[in-house]
Amino acid sequence: MSCGALWTVSKGAQKGDLVLCPDGAGTYRIGEFLGEYYYAEGETLPHRRKVQWLDATIERAAMSEALRNSTGSIGTVCNISNYREEIEGLLGADAIPHPTLSVSGDSEIEDPIAFALEKHLEDFLVTNWGQTVLSSEFSIYEEDGESIGQQYQTDAGIIDILAVSKDRKRLLVIELKRGRASDVVVGQVLRYMGYLKDQIAEDDQTVEGVIIALEDDRKLRWALMSVPSISFYRYEVSFNLVKI
Repeated sequence: MSCGALWTVSKGAQKGDLVLCPDGAGTYRIGEFLGEYYYAEGETLPHRRKVQWLDATIERAAMSEALRNSTGSIGTVCNISNYREEIEGLLGADAIPHPTLSVSGDSEIEDPIAFALEKHLEDFLVTNWGQTVLSSEFSIYEEDGESIGQQYQTDAGIIDILAVSKDRKRLLVIELKRGRASDVVVGQVLRYMGYLKDQIAEDDQTVEGVIIALEDDRKLRWALMSVPSISFYRYEVSFNLVKI
């Protein structure tokens, strides 16, 4: 049982996953996995993962009976993903809605399964740019007729996708996160935006930012309230099974 619990925390959980941890007094702390497993030789509890503890907590008394039963086993690690909607409700995750960057599963879209598995998000988005809501206003950045906006190299770092409005008046920094995005990414996008304003943008061009991720958290939402030039989109994908 101990080995199984250790494996789940060390190897089974992915970056961006959330963990509920009881404090022994009826309250659960919420943490987000930020890093991979590492071994701290010679230290107490050497099997480790970097976790960011969120400000939000959940009271055990507020949980449904089913969720309480699933989180009440002492000394074990339980997968409670089936209770995601309830947990998000308890955390107030839907209090501030954000737009969704959707890609429908029609025949023009290539490899939606790979996208759903979050393995090649950037390539998929660039390949199917015309199917996204952003394509109505923006195109992938080009120079001399060549698309160079993907993995755009700058002295401030590599921009996942650089786009430009069809009237060439607005540059758009797009940062992709394959899991849950935190408020840290806001500073990253602002750094890229500052570089573009200083080094790339023409006098009549403005610079904006977009963060695209599977999920966000309340800290990110609070940060974005003060930065209207950066938008957030959740990505979704749908696909159909056709019997032949």
